[in-house]
Amino acid sequence: MEVYLAQPRGFCAGVVRAIEIVERALEKYGPPVYVRHEIVHNKYVVESLKNKGAIFVEELSEVPPKAVTVFSAHGVARSVEEEAAARDLPVLNATCPLVTKVHNQGKRYITKGRTLILIGHAGHPEVEGTMGQVPGPVQLVQSVEEVNALTLPADTPMAYITQTTLSVDDTKDIIAALQARFTDIQGPDIRDICYATQNRQTAVRDLSKLVDVILVVGAANSSNSNRLREIGTEAGVASYLIADGSELNPAWLKDARTVGVTAGASAPEVLVDDVIEAMRRIGPVKVSVLPGREENIEFRLPAQLAAS
Repeated sequence: MEVYLAQPRGFCAGVVRAIEIVERALEKYGPPVYVRHEIVHNKYVVESLKNKGAIFVEELSEVPPKAVTVFSAHGVARSVEEEAAARDLPVLNATCPLVTKVHNQGKRYITKGRTLILIGHAGHPEVEGTMGQVPGPVQLVQSVEEVNALTLPADTPMAYITQTTLSVDDTKDIIAALQARFTDIQGPDIRDICYATQNRQTAVRDLSKLVDVILVVGAANSSNSNRLREIGTEAGVASYLIADGSELNPAWLKDARTVGVTAGASAPEVLVDDVIEAMRRIGPVKVSVLPGREENIEFRLPAQLAAS
């Protein structure tokens, strides 16, 4: 079997930074370190950090007094920040800088008196954090139909922001519908969309032209991993989301001569290796990496950890 690895795939700079924050906090302060919500949406990453002494909680009420607390890469609402401050918890904020940028854009639009639309998935922690960061009402829209259902007058001063795990391609139809619906609307430059989301989706589209089957390594609750699988399917290629090699179904590869492999932004390369090993147990495999965009972005660590 010919196996083509998408480039880029796997960890993005925001995920690398978030994981490093937890690891450095454990080194500097010693375990346990408490993390609110999964640091990133990947069970392997979460379990490996648990083994080093991280304790994952969903609510700050589960964190003991004075315990070092990390906010996940997805970001949190202001109410969570205020609760942590009221309890005097030492906080390390692992929110992805690109998510923070979206928060700041939303705040600016509200300050200018604009009605704010957030394009994103209901219930996603990043969406909940963003809606809780903006000091004013935010309307969430998930589809063109929801844009058309808005009851605001056409001349309402509007603005939109987007969930970072959605690409330019994911949001363009909704943005076009908003621009057609409202006469006074502003939004961020498309260059402000998460580079990693767009790059990984572009790589899957390139991959889909070459292969019979696509395997996306990632977690079932990872928004960007699910979208990569959908893109493969939309391109007419049988595409499957798998957490690791143990979930590989040999029947998927029965008639495949070429297989494409990629990974969501929160999936480590070790899991890609695990999937390839599972394929080797089925039959001989030749692996090659497709040319693709090189990513050299690095995000700075919080000041408390940078010098440690």
